[in-house]
Amino acid sequence: MLIGRGLAGIYSLSAKLQSIRGWQRYAIAVGLGGLSATAFAPLFLIPLLIPAFVGLLWLWQGAETPKKAAFIGWAFGTGYFAVGLYWVGAAFLVNTARHAWLMPFAILALAAGMGLFHLLVGYAMGRLRLQGIERILAFTAIWLFIEWLRSWIFTGFPWNLIGSVWTFSDQILQFASLAGVWGLSVLSLLVASAPSILFEGKSLAFPEMKRRVAFVFFILCMPVLVWGYGAFRLSAASTGDEAFVDNIKLRLVQPNIRQADKWKPELRGEHIVTQMQLSAVEGFKDITHVIWAETAVPFLLSGDKELRSVVSRVVPPSGYLITGAPRVEELSVDGDIERSFRNSMHVLDRRGDIIDTYDKFHLVPFGEYVPLKDWIPFLKKMTAGSSDFTPGEGVRTMSVPGLPAMSMLICYEIIFPGAVANSSERPDWILNSTNDGWFGITSGPYQHFGMTQLRAVEEGLPVIRVANTGISASIDAYGRVVKSLGLGEKGVVDTGLPKKVSRRTLFSILGNFSVLILMVLLLLPLVIRRKREAGS
Repeated sequence: MLIGRGLAGIYSLSAKLQSIRGWQRYAIAVGLGGLSATAFAPLFLIPLLIPAFVGLLWLWQGAETPKKAAFIGWAFGTGYFAVGLYWVGAAFLVNTARHAWLMPFAILALAAGMGLFHLLVGYAMGRLRLQGIERILAFTAIWLFIEWLRSWIFTGFPWNLIGSVWTFSDQILQFASLAGVWGLSVLSLLVASAPSILFEGKSLAFPEMKRRVAFVFFILCMPVLVWGYGAFRLSAASTGDEAFVDNIKLRLVQPNIRQADKWKPELRGEHIVTQMQLSAVEGFKDITHVIWAETAVPFLLSGDKELRSVVSRVVPPSGYLITGAPRVEELSVDGDIERSFRNSMHVLDRRGDIIDTYDKFHLVPFGEYVPLKDWIPFLKKMTAGSSDFTPGEGVRTMSVPGLPAMSMLICYEIIFPGAVANSSERPDWILNSTNDGWFGITSGPYQHFGMTQLRAVEEGLPVIRVANTGISASIDAYGRVVKSLGLGEKGVVDTGLPKKVSRRTLFSILGNFSVLILMVLLLLPLVIRRKREAGS
């Protein structure tokens, strides 16, 4: 009896959501979008994806026109990004006098702007008007395509792709070695949306209902199957000393310097001293390479020989220091000197000489440059200085003495699936240096860290992550955290360098072409069924 009442209640809720009109349904869509975002780090409330997406599909089913379905999608997306990206507001509190008043407008504008991607999903769903299993498969394919679209259009912002909700599970995460975060997005969307088709109406014929129940049961079993694959894959991973590269001992320095203090003239020298002291703590004699975070040196290190001489005191004997610092290039253009500002990582030897430099190429909009500044001149970037940074040449494989070939990525460059390693000259590991101090103790750094784990699994490469305020960690090629220092902590992480996987992952070969393959697999059953119906 209780089960019958529960089913009747769900049918009633489905009918109510489909019949609701006016501003109420858009308000509900915003709430459902916000609910879905609680599945991301650090909360990982995965079960809430089901009511969020089931409710969304029922709202779409009641939409009278594609235009109204589009606005339902936009409202859902606005809630999704407002809750998922609320932490961006913390950056406006670093310099409260200059930026605090902008915080609510910026968060709302960001959420509403990003929500336009889901407006496209809603419009497509409103146009197709599919039912049952076909509706779920089409929805998953469309959402997947839109996620891929926002990963590159307008320089891209693939933050909180729905597949990243699984980063809490080492086992489920292994599926990314086959299909990347995109495969995990398909898993998330199918599991979250499939139950909606059981309650679309009470007049379904028994064969159709039987077909739907079987489909939903299979979909809800998928996480278990994926977990089993991941457990099997991890069981074959090397352990102990065999899992690490010989004769390498890294020291990752996390000074936990508040962003509000980072560029104060009277404190910049003290920040250098703090990091030098941490670099030289007990165990230094065993270290081969010391690594500091993004812009760890708040001076133009490349042009300051005296400062390099001081900093080089913490370069290990026969080793190197890798550190972030801004730098300036001066170029002569038609007789005039133009200055080019870069966000860089330098490799310093024991003499204080810079033996190699990497320049960040994927810059953060409004953080490191202002898009459309010729059209909107009053907009300013958040970082210190009035000039925009200049992007580097792109991802490349670097060689540092004593280390295997590596791909160096600064901050948000790690969030782009399929774009973190040179395909023609494969590295053996990835170094991600970042400063998440802008976002304090919020969800943002945890989400960023989860995306770092995903890139490790996708590429089959270990990631060494060094962060000013955390989370600094050694992550093996299976996305597992070997050693870490938490958010908001001060100290060092001494770690070996995990080995890459023995064979390249499927995703590292296919890259984002896997999106097309997944879409074909999702849409093929629809095409086959339509052809059969047309033939009969």
